[in-house]
Amino acid sequence: MQYLAIFIDFILHLNTHLNALVEHMGNWSYLLFFLIIFGETGFIIFPFLPGDSLLLALGYLASLGTLDITILLPSLMFAAILGNTVNYFTGKWLGSKVFHFPRSRWFNPFHLQKAHHFYQRYGGIALIFGRFIPIVRTFVPFIAGIAAMNWRRFQFFNGIGSLAWIAILIEVGYFLGHIPIVKHHLSAIILGIIVISILLPIFGCMIQNRKKKTEENSLSEK
Repeated sequence: MQYLAIFIDFILHLNTHLNALVEHMGNWSYLLFFLIIFGETGFIIFPFLPGDSLLLALGYLASLGTLDITILLPSLMFAAILGNTVNYFTGKWLGSKVFHFPRSRWFNPFHLQKAHHFYQRYGGIALIFGRFIPIVRTFVPFIAGIAAMNWRRFQFFNGIGSLAWIAILIEVGYFLGHIPIVKHHLSAIILGIIVISILLPIFGCMIQNRKKKTEENSLSEK
């Protein structure tokens, strides 16, 4: 519980903590931010890292002159692209190792085949829009690798999604930093964005499950 309280406090006062961190670490802070963005998208075990809120806060600090936006943008874009690439290869390696159990509920080759067809058809959309959904963006490249999505196609949409995610959120934070009222309510705004971005996929799953149950009931009645 203590670590959870520390994590929540860090999120609620993100700009204050980041400002102190930058003052303490200097230019090394750019490397730390690079590793956080890379870790969230590059390793399946780190979906909880605060990517969206971090980018907004970094854009805000850049508007104050605390950070250099000309360093932030290219370095974090590269971190996002590289993270997805590592996650893709992890999934591709793992898929060939575990999806060969015909009777398995989770690792049945049939499921792998379905995933492959899905990513060949909708993988580009998933990579771009999945970037803007916390937790989901960590799993999308991993599953794309498992499904053996075409490499060139993956990298094309990976690049678009990564560049858009970094550019939009940092620029939004940078723009908001020039609005006086935002400076006094930045933590509340960041928390609101985090809550909304988490609730959206939950509501999406609920709607999808309800739709599926409705279809199943219709078929059973027939």
